[in-house]
Amino acid sequence: MKKKKTVKDLALSGKKVFIRVDFNVPLDENQNITDDARIRAALPTIKYVVEQGGIPILGSHLGRPKEGPDPKLSLKPAAERLQELLPDASVKFVSDCIGSEVQEKVSSLQKNDILLLENIRFHYKEETKNHKDFAKALAENGADLYVNDAFGTSHRAHASTYGLATHFPENARAVGLLMDKEVEYLGKAISSPEHPYVAILGGAKISGKIDVIQNLGKLVDKLIIGGGMAYTFFKAKGYEIGKSLLEEDKIDLAKELLDTYKDKLILPVDTVVADEFANDANKKVVDVTEIPADMEGMDIGPKTVEQFKDQLKDAKMVVWNGPLGVFEFENFAKGTFEIAKLLAEQDATTIIGGGDSASAIKKAGLADSFSHISTGGGASLEFLEGKELPALSIIADK
Repeated sequence: MKKKKTVKDLALSGKKVFIRVDFNVPLDENQNITDDARIRAALPTIKYVVEQGGIPILGSHLGRPKEGPDPKLSLKPAAERLQELLPDASVKFVSDCIGSEVQEKVSSLQKNDILLLENIRFHYKEETKNHKDFAKALAENGADLYVNDAFGTSHRAHASTYGLATHFPENARAVGLLMDKEVEYLGKAISSPEHPYVAILGGAKISGKIDVIQNLGKLVDKLIIGGGMAYTFFKAKGYEIGKSLLEEDKIDLAKELLDTYKDKLILPVDTVVADEFANDANKKVVDVTEIPADMEGMDIGPKTVEQFKDQLKDAKMVVWNGPLGVFEFENFAKGTFEIAKLLAEQDATTIIGGGDSASAIKKAGLADSFSHISTGGGASLEFLEGKELPALSIIADK
């Protein structure tokens, strides 16, 4: 995997630098940020630009305000949080992301200032459809350089992640330090993995992971399947799965994958079943061949935990995307957390795909114990599928 030109390859002193960040943070009903991890993840790039004498102009989306500006999805709380995290800088905020007010603010910026633009998706269609005029309007704000540090949106050719970059010369575009780290770790997983190499794929559905299974299946030594998607494989084997998750239209595909990957593909041997989808449901552990018709699978069982641990114990690289059970319910989080604990202590390169996998690791209190936790759910999946991400394709290789 070729490395991309990074912010460290740009001459930053005295330059205004548009940085596409990912401040798509969760907010409560009072617009308080409940998890600032994405803001913190962008700090190394922002700090580096400031330290080198550059002036950051930050652009981000927050949520999906399809009907236009929505005060509940304003980035103002992110500006306030950023000021708390960077007390030595002067963080400013502007109530739009294009137009004369923004241009005036940009032209008045001094060294040590940081400007955060209002939610780019307040211009929803223009941003998500990569409208040329909107990309041009973003370019007219007055930045000299373009840096993309928003890996979570890098699989989308939006105006701020793709169209805007085309308004800068090739030698004036780069990725940020977070994006560079994502490419380094995920790149290793598909182009230069260490062996033994194990992939763990969980989550609800096979359909969202078909290409990942097929791409990683060729590369890994073992492919562990858990979570809701496992029950479609059990159905393909002819087992009773009760009320467990099933993708009826993917049974034939599951048969094909079982046939293609044979001994590489590791399925659970027992499961925790419940009489309803609730934390306090009646539950019991059964072998996967004995799931009662009136119950549903909610977590991997203790024999499976030991089986998976055995497959993972000598691994030198592990990629994990998707939880192994309904970890949101405390009574069905044990399987996911047990495997997380094992990997947290293992001497291996451990890469966690974003989304629910990252949430599960954080909930287990182990976020600092892995080599890399991706900030992009959909983006990391597409990367692991071997697809080229639009926001990366527009940045030159080193």
